Amino acid sequence: MTVQIDRSAASRLGIDPALIDSTLYDAFGQRHVARIFTALNQYYVILEVDPHYQLGPNALQRIYVRSQNNTSVPLSQIASLQSGLAPIAINHQGQFPSVTISFNLAPGVTIGEAVSAVERATAELKLPPSIATSFQGNAQAFQASLSSTPPLILAALFAVYIILGMLYESTIHPLTILSTLPSAGLGALATLMLVGRPLDVIGIIGIILLIGIVKKNGIMLVDVALEGQRDRGLSAQSAIHEACRLRFRPILMTTMCALFGGVPLMLGTGTGSEIRQPLGYAIVGGLLVSQLLTLFTTPIVYLYMDKVAGGLSGRHARGADTALAPDSREAAVS
Repeated sequence: MTVQIDRSAASRLGIDPALIDSTLYDAFGQRHVARIFTALNQYYVILEVDPHYQLGPNALQRIYVRSQNNTSVPLSQIASLQSGLAPIAINHQGQFPSVTISFNLAPGVTIGEAVSAVERATAELKLPPSIATSFQGNAQAFQASLSSTPPLILAALFAVYIILGMLYESTIHPLTILSTLPSAGLGALATLMLVGRPLDVIGIIGIILLIGIVKKNGIMLVDVALEGQRDRGLSAQSAIHEACRLRFRPILMTTMCALFGGVPLMLGTGTGSEIRQPLGYAIVGGLLVSQLLTLFTTPIVYLYMDKVAGGLSGRHARGADTALAPDSREAAVS
């Protein structure tokens, strides 16, 4: 015999489902409620309903549960007895019965592809609203990482901007350095799409690593260009041209070292290659595209940002002259 609970009827009567479960356990099970200690022995106090009230098809009519409005409701109003074979155990999640369906990944299939396939199959089933689905285990960790990754990337970029702004004492030229990152992200995504790889957690890790590797190209150029402008009085165009000419070989050497370091990850096969290869593709593709575009886009962005900085400083200077003009006229009149 099994007990079937009508949760909708219980909610209408203001009865907590957890209270129903506790009452059923008190009535048809045995609950340890206390322990009595004596000089020689100890005795357990077991709560149990009189077996006379447990027997017969009308047992639920003789057992009451208290609702939220302090009224006693017989269990027969919200539960019924069903004959048949009962399951050994019923899994619950959030006080609701649940069924777990497990799956394994086929060779060469990523967790992202499996999650997408399960979501498509769930949508095709057109389940009723009373049935809720969710992922657990590695699939849940994958979804959680995807949802938290964009805010973390934005926070990392903001922290990099603040640090670079303090080092260069500028709020404009840190944007020049950060302008090297979109080309790296574009190269990583294009490489993953070219080889037919989805953007999974490992690919996202590769893109995050590119933030630290690629921005050093912009740092090398902007550092030399600002030094030429501030210390030697060079124009913005001459300073950035000199920086590109002097820093071309260091940028090429450091980028090639990082790029060739990612080639074994990209071409490696064997056990665990499905995890290593997306990381290698993201690093190699991002570095390759950023190396081709950095020496062309960074000088252009630097010149435009220098014009923006000059326009802002000129506007502040004109505002200061306007504020000081009335004082000078008053001094001349006096």
